[in-house]
Amino acid sequence: MNKAESKYFHTAARMDEALIALLEKKDLEYITVKEICEKAGVNRSTFYLHYETIADLVNETAERINERFLSCFSQNEKAAGFPQKINNQSPENLILISKEYLLPYLQFIKDNKRIYRAAFRNPSAMLADARYRDLQKYILLPILRKFGVPARHQPYYVAYYIEGVMAIVKAWLKQDCTDEVEMIAGIIEACVRPESGEYEKTTKL
Repeated sequence: MNKAESKYFHTAARMDEALIALLEKKDLEYITVKEICEKAGVNRSTFYLHYETIADLVNETAERINERFLSCFSQNEKAAGFPQKINNQSPENLILISKEYLLPYLQFIKDNKRIYRAAFRNPSAMLADARYRDLQKYILLPILRKFGVPARHQPYYVAYYIEGVMAIVKAWLKQDCTDEVEMIAGIIEACVRPESGEYEKTTKL
């Protein structure tokens, strides 16, 4: 990265952090470009050099937050951990959605609920193909291949599971994430693999 690129990235990062700080105090619709610029220590022309609208900044900030979550797992864990476990499991023991990664992900969403809520208000900022690429690559697609799902069918399975999980997350965010992370993870898991008595167990969490 050259000096100009580094400066550009640093300025963009400051505006990301400014937006997050402001979202801790007020909802997105009440935040202005002027406030973001004052918080980030930049002028309006700098803002518009990076973004056309605040929605563009929300999109970038949400992406950076997701990158922070993914950075919790080393590349080795992502590249060799889940796929290795998947390869070692028999199909009957595999499930597409597991508490193993639901719990930390949901906790991260709860800890950053304002920016996630803001991002969900801007549908273009929540493109599943881009935002959940690692989930698809390292978990969903390997399991689908293990089950023998034809390649042409896989994108539809992925869309179903990701959109279903996100629908539950959106409903949870509307409740300000007041319900326990464990409860939401249990509900998602029960929806994916319903079993006799599973709903009853989930609701008792």
